[in-house]
Amino acid sequence: MMEVGRKLLNSVDKCVDEALEGLVRSNASLVLLRGHRVVLRSDLENIRGKVALLSGGGSGHEPAHAGHMLCGWLVFAEHFRQVLQFGRVLFVVSSPLGYIGMGMLSGAVAGAVFASPPAGSILAAIKALWSRGASGVLLVVKNYTGDRLNFGIAAEQAQSQGIQVDMVIVADDCAFTQPSKAGRRGLCGTVLVHKLAGALAEEGCPLDTIVARVNEALKNIGTLGVSLSPCSVPGCLPSFQLPPGEMELGLGIHGEPGIWRSKVASANDVVKTMISHMTDSYNKSHLPLKSGDSVVLSVNNLGALSCLEIAVVTKAAVHLLEERGVLIVRVMSGSFMTSLEMAGMSLTLLKVDEEILRLFDAKTTAPAWPNLSSVSVSGKNLFMEPVEKSAAPADKGKEDSLASSIRLVLESVCRILLQYQDELNALDRTAGDGDCGNTHALAANAILEWLSISSIPGNAGLLLADLALLVQERMGGSSGALYSLFLSAAFPHLAESCDGTSWAKALHAGTEAMKRYGGAEVGDRTMLDALCPAVEELKKLSTVPPGGHMDILQAAVEKADLGAESTCNLTARAGRASYIASEHLTQPDPGAKAVAIILKAVLNALKGDRE
Repeated sequence: MMEVGRKLLNSVDKCVDEALEGLVRSNASLVLLRGHRVVLRSDLENIRGKVALLSGGGSGHEPAHAGHMLCGWLVFAEHFRQVLQFGRVLFVVSSPLGYIGMGMLSGAVAGAVFASPPAGSILAAIKALWSRGASGVLLVVKNYTGDRLNFGIAAEQAQSQGIQVDMVIVADDCAFTQPSKAGRRGLCGTVLVHKLAGALAEEGCPLDTIVARVNEALKNIGTLGVSLSPCSVPGCLPSFQLPPGEMELGLGIHGEPGIWRSKVASANDVVKTMISHMTDSYNKSHLPLKSGDSVVLSVNNLGALSCLEIAVVTKAAVHLLEERGVLIVRVMSGSFMTSLEMAGMSLTLLKVDEEILRLFDAKTTAPAWPNLSSVSVSGKNLFMEPVEKSAAPADKGKEDSLASSIRLVLESVCRILLQYQDELNALDRTAGDGDCGNTHALAANAILEWLSISSIPGNAGLLLADLALLVQERMGGSSGALYSLFLSAAFPHLAESCDGTSWAKALHAGTEAMKRYGGAEVGDRTMLDALCPAVEELKKLSTVPPGGHMDILQAAVEKADLGAESTCNLTARAGRASYIASEHLTQPDPGAKAVAIILKAVLNALKGDRE
């Protein structure tokens, strides 16, 4: 029987908050955004007129993005701050403390351990940076569905408020020879992106220039990891099991499956296998590398390897690359993006020219960034001859007839979702984590609670905006993020008018936003397989003759039903189901089924109201 991982904590539920406070208390250049797990530079006046950089993700990867060993001894440091006093110096934490500082990030948003941060906190961070005079905000996001969705929601909401914001997606994983629709994962190359983008921002480059140059640099970054042990989220069992004497190549930073397992080999052999796989042209995720190329090498400790082991791996990687005629201009060796206490490491290669190297070498005050020499590693004389013989609701009021009808529709949808809770959970057990019904029930109960204390806004755009915020805050999961994203992208089109043409534009914008940030398309066995055909039918509202709205809605419901049923025969290419063998996916996708249920509930409620 496996043992729950041991952690030096006060509380599993509060470890992230306590650690963030410990981080900020140990670094005067950082400050917390009250009410959010957001760490910001304390000198934000210095970003006025410049692009601000914001990143983040689940906790447990420290020092990315805000701190180091977030769920461990910073809590210990915070406790000792209260009891040890030595004059004016209370307690000094000497470990690296993240990538927030001049020349790198302006702020970072922390989620729970290995969980994407909520869109509300991301948006709060964006607004805080914008309010301090930033000329724009660049979001640096690792390619994981939750991060893309929640940062995407925040980006859409910020843009609707007039904030200049853009996003770059880091996808540097070289593991999979045939990447799935979900794409390559974002790994330690993200840290290098922070540095390059931060240097450009500090120089005063405009937002579009930074995005273009970073996206170009992303083509020249590759990462691959290997692990000798699993890790465990606080209060949980290990994320996976490795038999004694085995290692796993190509796993993700949350313990996602790799590409193969083998017996533990020597450092030299492991490094040779990794670099060969990373640069093999047969691998569609490979980084093209040839003799004469100049690279930055990052050897990243995933958490529990000793400094001695990391140094041995570094030596092996440098030696192998030089044997292949590659010029190594800089080497980073240490803990840059970890996976809690996982015993493993990753190698990242960044191909550079003179301009990229100049940005890499630019000054930064981010405390976790290593103080590297600007001298090329390759060609350096290793030895000196010894000297001989020396040794971070609206009030409820009176509603008009339209608002009353909307209230009846919402109440009907919520009641139906609660009735289908168990069925949706059952469908999700074969394709996900079995909580699709629960997350929809959370949304239903939240909306019913809101209806009991609030009046329906008289403007359709405001209604969708309220619902977007509600599901974002209360629903949770990827479903909550997707619904919120749909509503957030749709509501600006209904701000001035709610005629058929406006609704058609709104629904189209919502589905396009889901595709853009979620990465899925029709045919990928997701909720889009029910939603997109229905929306295509609903777009006919822009040309419908008087009295024809119900016919179009009826047709949309039928299209949603057919789309949901079609997922039984589709191969999952996005979301969690994409990691499950097709022969196990014989039932409708739960998200698609939920969309069909919602649309049918809307139709039935409107029919009843008309009668």
